[in-house]
Amino acid sequence: SAPRALSLAFLPLDERPVNIGLPAGIAAIAGATLVLPPADLLPDLRRPGDADALGRWLGDTAASTDAVIASLDMLCYGGLIAARTTADTTLTALTRLDVLRRLHADHPDLPLCAVSLVMRASNSYNPQEEPDYWAQHGMELHKLGALHHRDLLETLGAGEFGGNAEALAALRADLPGDIVADFERRRLRNHHVNLEAIALASEGVLDPLLITADDTAEHSAGSVEQVWLGQWTRVLPIAGEVLMYPGADEVAAVLVARQLAAHLGVTPRFTVECADPPGMERIAKYENSPMREAVERQIRASGSLVVNDPGAMALVVHAPDPKRRDHCGMVIDRSGQHDAKGSAFDVADTAEAVKTADLIATLLAAGRDVALADLRYSNGADPLLVEELHRRGILLDIVAYGGWNTAGNALGSVVAAAAAIQIGRAAGTLDAGAAQRMLLHRLIEDYAYMTLARNPYNAGVYSFRDRGEEARAEAAVADDLDASLKRLTGRLDLGITNVTFPWHRSFEIDFTIVGDLA
Repeated sequence: SAPRALSLAFLPLDERPVNIGLPAGIAAIAGATLVLPPADLLPDLRRPGDADALGRWLGDTAASTDAVIASLDMLCYGGLIAARTTADTTLTALTRLDVLRRLHADHPDLPLCAVSLVMRASNSYNPQEEPDYWAQHGMELHKLGALHHRDLLETLGAGEFGGNAEALAALRADLPGDIVADFERRRLRNHHVNLEAIALASEGVLDPLLITADDTAEHSAGSVEQVWLGQWTRVLPIAGEVLMYPGADEVAAVLVARQLAAHLGVTPRFTVECADPPGMERIAKYENSPMREAVERQIRASGSLVVNDPGAMALVVHAPDPKRRDHCGMVIDRSGQHDAKGSAFDVADTAEAVKTADLIATLLAAGRDVALADLRYSNGADPLLVEELHRRGILLDIVAYGGWNTAGNALGSVVAAAAAIQIGRAAGTLDAGAAQRMLLHRLIEDYAYMTLARNPYNAGVYSFRDRGEEARAEAAVADDLDASLKRLTGRLDLGITNVTFPWHRSFEIDFTIVGDLA
């Protein structure tokens, strides 16, 4: 008889579809379900979730599920934005975190896994997800972290950065002291939570613990915190696994795949394939480690293995662009050929797309399953690659796809989906319709929306002025996405409905694919 469907108690990072719908979709591929808190306890953009009530919900619910996947940002502060904006004390945050210690004491056999973020310092003046003073001081606060990081390296004799001490002193003199103190104390509070999470991993309460970094850079406040945290993961004896790597919105999906693998006793296996091997050594925009390392860590985080077996599923990495272009900064017109300044993608861009398409075609012809991590550009798909695969009639022969936001986001989501497909197949719980729905959803969101249809809406974090403007955008985008879905699948019976902008801005979108995908 078929095994009982797994259920996983799930505390998301925030209320956006990518943090709820994506993990739920990964669970569905292998026939499992996520048990979510009541929606009224979750945050609503800048209004924090009810962290205390969420902790009680977790304590009440978890015992009747097979495992817990918890975002510590949600548990300790009420969500991702709350982690950056609330005034809760360190003591309050640590008290909320202690729910997990009590849960483990009461149910020692219940697997508890968690993800916690290293707080970002966004290199922008956009205060939507940050404290209000970001509008005046955001880029300076980002720079402050980089200067402090370099200052520490100089102090340790681990690097020389000419003029850094003077630049640091000048910036500190320029920035209002109360704002620096507020920002750094909030960082310190969040750092305490991450240190205590490592202690919980050492006690055997959490396994795995993923500490991930959102929007980072080689020298930054977040990068130096990761060094300190990494040192504690080496000093403390930890029986389980603590992993640190760039990412945020995809991590829950990866943890869902990992729990599916553990409970159904399946270890997904991948070969890593790249048509541009030097590209695996590049550091993608918004990240701080080479792509090769990021791929290895994401695969490990999902409970999967990298192997050399030609019978394994192929993870094809379309490597980051050496120019580090970004669909939010490089607005591409609808032909997919030009940016806003009218300069076409160059010969190298076309050549790389064709090389990756050739690699995928070769793997498919050899009978391989192929998952595609489309990481060439940030914040959207490579239109040259997607259209080349479509032209060759092999776009829908891949099993999983990801090409959104940061390389870490796209990579984690495609690894999670591809792992869930392998797990579901091996365990006899695969929902092929759910796998197909996930593939199409990512192609439509990451390509048809992010690369193409988002173009008129400032190709980025544009907030709609009023409900009327937002409604007109929803209708126009729905028409665009519906046409793309029909064109890319060749199926007129499939359609797009319920287009919404969850945070009333053009950066992220939600929609439903209707039609039979069994």
